[in-house]
Order: sequence, then structure tokens, then C-alpha cells
Amino acid sequence: MKRQNIDPITLSVVRGVLETAQREMTLTLEQTARSSVFNLAHDYSTALFNHTPEMILQGQDIPIHLGSLIPAMKAVAKFFGGDIHEGDLILHNDPAYGGSHIIDTCMYYPVFYQGELVFWTVCKGHLTDVGGPVPAGYNPNATEIYAEGLRIPPVKLWDRGFPRRDVMNLLLTNMRARRDQEGDFNALIGACQVGARALIGLMDKYGKLLVQDCIAELLDMAEAHMRKLIAAVPDGTYTGTAILEDAGHGFGDMEISATVTIRGDNCHIAIASPPQVPYFINSYEGNSHSGVYLGLMMFAQLPPPYNEGLYRCVSTDMGPPGTLCNARSPAPHMNSTTTPMETLTDAVRQAFEQAAPAKVSASWGHANGCNIAGWDKRHDEEYVTMVLASIISGAGATASQDGWHACGPECCFGALNSGDIEILEHSYPIIIHRYALMEDSGGAGKYRGGSGTVWEVEPLDGPMTLVTFGEGRRIPAMGAAGASSTLVAPKVGRLEIARGGKTQVITKNVVEKILPGERAANRNPGGGGYGNPFERPVAMVVEDVRNGLVSLDGARLDYGVIITDRTSLRVDEAATAKLRATA
Repeated sequence: MKRQNIDPITLSVVRGVLETAQREMTLTLEQTARSSVFNLAHDYSTALFNHTPEMILQGQDIPIHLGSLIPAMKAVAKFFGGDIHEGDLILHNDPAYGGSHIIDTCMYYPVFYQGELVFWTVCKGHLTDVGGPVPAGYNPNATEIYAEGLRIPPVKLWDRGFPRRDVMNLLLTNMRARRDQEGDFNALIGACQVGARALIGLMDKYGKLLVQDCIAELLDMAEAHMRKLIAAVPDGTYTGTAILEDAGHGFGDMEISATVTIRGDNCHIAIASPPQVPYFINSYEGNSHSGVYLGLMMFAQLPPPYNEGLYRCVSTDMGPPGTLCNARSPAPHMNSTTTPMETLTDAVRQAFEQAAPAKVSASWGHANGCNIAGWDKRHDEEYVTMVLASIISGAGATASQDGWHACGPECCFGALNSGDIEILEHSYPIIIHRYALMEDSGGAGKYRGGSGTVWEVEPLDGPMTLVTFGEGRRIPAMGAAGASSTLVAPKVGRLEIARGGKTQVITKNVVEKILPGERAANRNPGGGGYGNPFERPVAMVVEDVRNGLVSLDGARLDYGVIITDRTSLRVDEAATAKLRATA
């Protein structure tokens, strides 16, 4: 069908309404959700699709959600086929249908206009629990997906406008902290309705056909941006490899490789990964799309619009089924949105940077976090939450600036909030003794990596279950352009438990019981540095020491700067020059 001639003003207005609709959806989630994972940390994402279904707008939300929404939306629409009606509402979390991991639950709301399916509004959010033997779903001892929680294939929560109370009750009965889960479900439903209302209002004003033509133009615009970028990269085949460290469960370090083939304005991304393992780090194909697309977009750094048009010229191959990045059921997978996704992202970005070295940047800190659960005597009910504040790491440095502090992890790329300490303490029977930047945690370089954080908690009136997940506890975030760190230990993650007058250091993923009077401090890695650290101006190193970002030992070992004492911050210029000359 021939498109109408669209003037730039109308196109801009339609685009603005679409973006406003998406932002209203995210604000609805923030303002109406029950759990701290939603209303404080913002671990959710929203998107708009057309009837095809093609993503017409992705929110500037969590990257680990958005890439997998594309295959998931198509799988859900295909599952129901022609059995989609006005007033339906579909729920889904299953990685076998394009989902990421089962704790991320999606709502799909078909938007009809004058009796015709025109759009979908979609929300994905990280529920605090989906059942299973371990609170919050992250079970490091799981050897199959059935030991992680409730798998939900595409199912209608509403059927032609009538809520399926029986289905909702079935789901909530199998989840801990039912009040939180029900509140978050209602927030997801409300956000989908808010987006639908805005889209219907847009079509009422401009007409369905004009709106559809504007959307087609926006898809073409995004495609043109990506094709122009790829066409500027020399034709060839480029490979990047990243190491997924052994988390202490005996599987050893693993390599994930990405091979990028550029031909004209098209590119193909092929992933090679080892066979899947009986451990919760396998990634199903839909989730791996998120890792690939994040690596691509970190390299591309394109302007909006952000929609599926970006990926029309990009084809992917996640490797054969049964591998770490293309797992098949019943592989356990709960940790997959951070591990191995961040390693996959690093491999893809490295491959592109082989093709265009001028765009090289350092890796962000990988996720190394914890979940907590227990009994809240104040309300006589169970509590459970993923502590998003515990995974806040540092951003990688670039060719022009230091990495941002407390901005990661890489999988969330700055879209995650840690939330107010006071609200967390109000919501759960805990006291948070420390939430701070960590000295020497940023990767050394001419431009320093951003600092990671430490989050220290104590339960107040009863035992607390603490579950760790992630990695980055032995191998620091990758630097770039010659960056390297001599002082490694402060730049990797770890869990420190203070009990009985001693401190236990844990670098594996574990389930621990913490008692009142005991403390658990989770330390997150910083981002990688950029360039030779001995080229960092001495004055900047001194300022880092002044601000508590670098220690005296770190200044000497990582940057070759000899500072005689912390009080005066006087630099021994002769010793510094001699030490730096040895590099």
C-alpha cells in the first residue's frame, strides 16, 4: 500500500506521542507497583509493537529485557494465531517462547481500533519471586529449569475483557510474598492499558492510516541509521572473545566468541559458546538476542528512533541448540540475564571494535549481587526481594573520559536504580550499614574505570536467607587500548560475611543464612580503564586519592605515582618519574 506524503511536523508529533505513551507506561509501573524491585529499582521495561508484530518503539529501559522482547512477542502472537480478541491480556515468562528468564514476566495487550488489531502494548518486569525451592528464583544448586520456579507459557489472564481469576489465583498461590506479586501484576496490567489509551487517542486524532504510515517512516529511519553505520565499516570478518569465569562450581572458565561479518550495509553475527551446563548460567536463544543487540548498540551509539528497524540489516546465529548461548530445555538458566549475557555482550562489542578500533571502549563491571528473604514479624508475612542496589558496579572508561561511578552493571547499562536506603529499610526488617563507592575498584587506565559499590546488610528480628548470583569475582572488567591493573583484588566482586568475630569471604554463588548481629557485605566490581595508566596525569591521580577512589598503594602500583602521605598528598616527583619510566 502506498504511503501518504508525511510532513516532518506531523511525523515529529506522532513520534512524540509514541514516546510519551511509552514513558507513561514506565511511570505507571513506578508509581503503582508494590515491590522495591519495581518502584525503587525500576527493573522493568516497556515497548510498543504494531500488528505484524514489529517493535515500533523500545523504551530506554533495561537492555536485558528489550532484545528478547522481539522474539518473545512474535512467539506469543504465533501461539494464539487468530485467537486474539479485543479485551484479551496475555501473560508469559517461558524462555522456550522467546523469554529471557522466568523471573522476568511479560504482559501483552492487543490494541484494537474499529474492530481491527493495530498495536500491542507490552510490559516486562522482574517479579521478586516465581516459586521454586529458593526465594527469588536464583537457585545456584539447580540442575534443571524445573528447580528454578514456575514456567508460564503464553496464557490469557483476560479473555475478551473478562479477568481469569482462576488463572491468576493459580499463579499467585505458587509465589512467595503474594501481596507484592499481585501488586506488581496489577501494575503491569495498568501500564499496558495506559499505553493502549494513548495509542487509541493518537488514532482518533490523526487516523489509523496516517499513524501507521508515520510508524513505517520511523522504522525506515532507524534502518537507514544502522545501514549507514555498517556501510562505514570495512567489509570483512571480525572476531571477539571474552572469558566467562568459573564461579567456583567446577565447570572451569569458558570462552564465548562472536564473529561479525560485514558485507556492504549488512552484517551477520555468529556466536560460538561451549555446551550447556547443569548450572544456572545457560542462556536461551531469546535472551541471547539481548546480549548481541546490547553489544551492537554499545558500539553503534546511534541516535533515536530506537525500534526494530535497527535490526533489519542484522542477522544472527546463536550457535547450535544445547550450547551455553542457545540452551534448550530443561537447562537451568535463572542467572542468564547477567551471566553469561554480559560476557556475550563483551564478545560482540570486541568483534565490532576489531573492525573500527577508533570506537573502542572498556567493559562495564559485571553483575555480582544478592537476593534476601525471610519473615517480617511486623506484618506477619514472608518477604523476598532481589536487592538491585547490590549489583551496582562501575561503567567502563572511553577514549575521552573516565567511567561513571555506580552506574552498572553492564547488562542494565545505566537504566537501573538502587533506590533510597530508608525506603528499603522501611519495606523489609533489615538495617543497611553501608552503601558506598569502593576504593581502588575502578580499572586503571589513562582514563579510569568507574567505581563499584559495597552494600552491607543485617537482619533485624529473625534469620534472613541470602542468595548470591553473578560473577566478576576473579577476572576484573576488561580494559581497552592498553589499560591494565596491577592491583586486582579490589576490582573484583565478593561477599563478606561478618559472624562470630571473623569475616568469611565468599566468591561462589551460594545460599546463606544470616542471623541478627551478623552482617553481609556485597562488593561489586568497577568498570575497565582505557589507555596506559602511567599516562594518567599525576594531578588526576592525586585528586582520585583525595576523593577516596584510589589508595596510596593503588596510586603507586596502578599509576606509578608515589604519594608520600595521605594528609598532605605530596608527590615524590623524582620517584614517580623513575617508576613511570620503567613502563
